[in-house]
Parts: sequence; structure tokens; C-alpha cells
Amino acid sequence: MIEAQGVSKMYSRGVYALRELTLRVDKGEFVFLTGPSGAGKSTLLRLLLRQDVPSDGKLVVGGRDLAQLTQRQVQAYRRSLGFVFQDFKLLPNKTVLENVSFVPRVLGMADSQQQRRTFQVLKWVGLQHRMNAFPLELSGGEQQRIAIARALVNDPIIILADEPTGNLDPDLSLEIMNLFREINARGTTVMVATHDRELIRRVGRRAVTLDHGHIVEVA
Repeated sequence: MIEAQGVSKMYSRGVYALRELTLRVDKGEFVFLTGPSGAGKSTLLRLLLRQDVPSDGKLVVGGRDLAQLTQRQVQAYRRSLGFVFQDFKLLPNKTVLENVSFVPRVLGMADSQQQRRTFQVLKWVGLQHRMNAFPLELSGGEQQRIAIARALVNDPIIILADEPTGNLDPDLSLEIMNLFREINARGTTVMVATHDRELIRRVGRRAVTLDHGHIVEVA
């Protein structure tokens, strides 16, 4: 599903965020990216979102070389992804229902289909009863569940998450990770960036450790 072949990303003054990274993630796999701040985790996620392209090497997702995509193809590619942020990025003046249905509305889905799909994913994350609430009326764990529902609403083949439990306590963090495991059990490829080694140990999935842009351990 994801194949990085000698991928490097250099920024100004010859500073590398990633250097000669080679990694394969199979379809339906759950993988953690871990390592200290500045290790390259977020850079790799940005490349996978096609917000940037490698300075060298090749990054292939679902058989597509991301650097070779046209702008129209980039938009189509992003529709196949779901992304979950650490700070939720919910629209504060929109209800839960409006936050989650925003994606299918932008994609031009019919109103009845928008509502049906939105209710389905809210029910899956256990928050259909809060669909008329606003984000600031929710707990941190509830807000992250809404963010996950939003990432799921377009039925993506890959879910990417950047420190999705960084603002949550340990019990809520495990609860959110169990939700990612359920997503993965349905066949979705999941990649989660986190520095929380204890959480990785408790979840028990393959972990790829980065340091200064290099893979230093795969466990």
C-alpha cells in the first residue's frame, strides 16, 4: 500500500528532515511511527498527504508515484485518505454533525447520502447522541472521536494520524487507540505517529523508530 524507496527530504541550508528512508507498509497493516521531536515523523506524513514531495527517492502509495501526480490527481488521491490531527481542528462554530458532514458536502455527495454516512460514522465512534453539540461542549476525548469520525466519513483506504493522543490522558489515549484498532480490523491501513512508547507497547503493533530522518529500529 505504501512504499518509500530511498526517500530524502531536504530543507534550506542542506538540512535533511528525512534521509534515504526505505519503508514498506502492506495493505491493511497498522504501523506506528515513533521517535523524538524532529525525527522526521511529521515530514513523512506530510509527504504521504502530498503536501510536499521528496527531494530524492520515490514514494508510492497504492501504485501511484506521489511526485508524478497532477494537481487534479492530487485532489483525487487525498479523497482516499483520512487524516487525524493532535489538536482536532474542528470548526468551533459548527455542530458535530456539521463538522463531520463537511467533507462529503465538499465532495458533492447528495444531502440524504451525507446525512446517512455522517450518522453511520458518528454511531461507530459512539457519539451520535452529541451530533447537535458544538466542539467546545465536548471533552478532549469526545473531540478526538469526532475528528476520527470526520476522517472516516469518506471511507478512506488509509488513515494517517499525527500524535492523535498528545492532548489526552493515558486511559483516553488507549481508548482512542482501540478505536484505531477497530478501524484497522475493517481493512483500513493505519499509520499513527506518536512519541508514546508505553502506548505502543500496550497496543502491540509494528513500530518504526526514526531518529534524525533515519530508520533506526523496526519492531
